[in-house]
Amino acid sequence: MSPINSLRRNPWFETVAEARRRARRRLPGNVYGALVAGAEHGRTVDDNTAAFGELGFAPRVAGHHGARELATTVMGVETSMPVVVSPTGVQAVDPEGEVAVARAAANRGVIMGLSSFASKPVEEVCAANPNVFFQVYWSGERDVMLQRMERARRAGAKALVATLDWSFSQGRDWGSPTIPERIDLWTALRMAPQVLPHPGWLWRYARTGHVPDLTVPNLRPPGGRAPTFFGAYGEWMGTPPPTWDDVKWLREEWGEPFLLKGVCRVDDARRAVDAGVSAISVSNHGGNNLDTTPATIRLLPAIAEAVGSEIEVLLDGGVRRGGDVAKALALGARAVLIGRAYLWGLAANGQAGVENVLDILRGGLDSAVLGLGRASVHELCPDDLHVPPGFAVALGSGSGPGR
Repeated sequence: MSPINSLRRNPWFETVAEARRRARRRLPGNVYGALVAGAEHGRTVDDNTAAFGELGFAPRVAGHHGARELATTVMGVETSMPVVVSPTGVQAVDPEGEVAVARAAANRGVIMGLSSFASKPVEEVCAANPNVFFQVYWSGERDVMLQRMERARRAGAKALVATLDWSFSQGRDWGSPTIPERIDLWTALRMAPQVLPHPGWLWRYARTGHVPDLTVPNLRPPGGRAPTFFGAYGEWMGTPPPTWDDVKWLREEWGEPFLLKGVCRVDDARRAVDAGVSAISVSNHGGNNLDTTPATIRLLPAIAEAVGSEIEVLLDGGVRRGGDVAKALALGARAVLIGRAYLWGLAANGQAGVENVLDILRGGLDSAVLGLGRASVHELCPDDLHVPPGFAVALGSGSGPGR
């Protein structure tokens, strides 16, 4: 076998970038396009990743530690490393969807975030991973939200994630993927030119005897049918946006660890503390919210300084390497959430591909902790980095640049 053919047959990949290339080859165009996503020009998507490259490490030459501690806790839940699988929809990526992701996360000892828009029910995901954080949008009437939260609680979810960093931004300069409401015979015929050139993806579904049904089972009403993704999206769009009192109500009704996702401003972080949240995630929804919002790693230092002594501060957006995780921790994050990275791994090689991505992040994080002369991820600090002048941005701080 030639070296080229050998590489093609090897399911293992050494970087997230390679996982992305394989995902692009394997997935139909519309499915891959949905994973890339982004809003408008895509400046925030690009800045989320590019900003990590502007930060430099300050490695030490001697005195390194032979063993490094990577484990931590997030809202009291143990994790083998400060990486949380972010709640994302896995519609049409892989037949096993979030269940495969949950098993991969459990095998690597990390927390699984499950979207309320997911393709698999919370009961199946919690059975595959004992440490699940269930995510909700502010969508529907309050009694409906309560029903969904109670269902997640009964299934065993350890925490609630309230995602508020998704606005009504629409349109992409490179074009938005066409996503059908359902896949029936006519839709299958219409999509055939996209699907047939990707036999690996098609074969995965053919073996199960099912096609993606594009429904969201976690929003199924008691005794009713699961709505389609677009039906759920329509409910969310028709729900008046939440107030801070609504955030407090959600937190009180849940009564367990509660993470507010989508904070970009210092004043919002302080209001989140006032609302009683356990943690926040500095997030711009992976560039799918308002384009030209600064990269989350630029926003992290000011927010961590303002509220990091009172609540846990997480970060998501642009994490592609273990070194990125180390940089976020050095600037004040308790942990990071990953989205596109593991989705590309899932598309490339199913559950094993997600485990592959988590191994890549673990290896890169361990290398960074070693090279920086630290014994634990908890020792990482700004002194371990070169932060160029003007890198950090403080939004809503009331003073200084970026206010």
